Amino acid sequence: MVNQALISGVLLGGVYALVSLGLTLIFGVLHIVNFAQGAMLTLSMYTVFMLSTQAGLNPYLAAVLTIPIMFAFGWAFQAGIMNRVMGDTSHERPLLVTLGLSLLIINGLLMAFGGRPAAVESPLAGSISLFGTLVDRPRLIACLGALVVGALLTLVLRKTPLGLAIRAVAANDTGAALVGVNVKRIYAMTFGLGAVCVAVAGGLMAPFTSLIPTAGEQFTTLAFVIVVLGGLGSIPGALVGGLIVGLVQTVGSLYLPGGGSLLLVFVLFLLVLFLRPQGLFGAKQ
Repeated sequence: MVNQALISGVLLGGVYALVSLGLTLIFGVLHIVNFAQGAMLTLSMYTVFMLSTQAGLNPYLAAVLTIPIMFAFGWAFQAGIMNRVMGDTSHERPLLVTLGLSLLIINGLLMAFGGRPAAVESPLAGSISLFGTLVDRPRLIACLGALVVGALLTLVLRKTPLGLAIRAVAANDTGAALVGVNVKRIYAMTFGLGAVCVAVAGGLMAPFTSLIPTAGEQFTTLAFVIVVLGGLGSIPGALVGGLIVGLVQTVGSLYLPGGGSLLLVFVLFLLVLFLRPQGLFGAKQ
């Protein structure tokens, strides 16, 4: 049972990390918490659902096609709306705008699809044996996807001119503007990349998640906990934080059934905030 819990915890942590990557990227550059993260995750799931059911595409091919759709959505939202409110000295307006986007997406999906649960059939459904335990194939693919996306994001941020510009804006947007960086364009690119992370997460999670308009909301709070736990703006921190939360939740459920495992997660969260406020991978301010 412990081995099964450990494997399940790693897989669950990979899913959590996948959802958290976009959130930590957006916060690291734009310095706002995207309250629409869960709603955007749901939107990407329903996009995969429509492409796979109406167009007859393989769900994983549909997930690939969802990536440019969500990138365009994130770019347009940041360029058309968020850039207009981020110049204000008030920090509440961007938060309220993302909250409004969340409500708009959820209610729009509710009007379009209703509240009845839907499902995406995976061609790779089933389990495999790993270290003497049963592993669900779609969850294993999602966990591996989180590692790949994390590695690609790290590569982009460290090895490309776009990544250099993003890191410059994250460190000092005024200084970046003085040396010729189009800050608003980088903001839009960053929100678009955050939406891409959500698109990958939604595409890989759709085969084992019951689709309802509020399906992504359950991940919003945990994603924020993971981002703070790993270190605000840290890609490796989001990966490690997701794995830690997943392990604590699954192993803790063996000893504290029901909601006790979540209690352990928040206890760990408070301990990290008390002992290392900047998070596991965050830099001291």
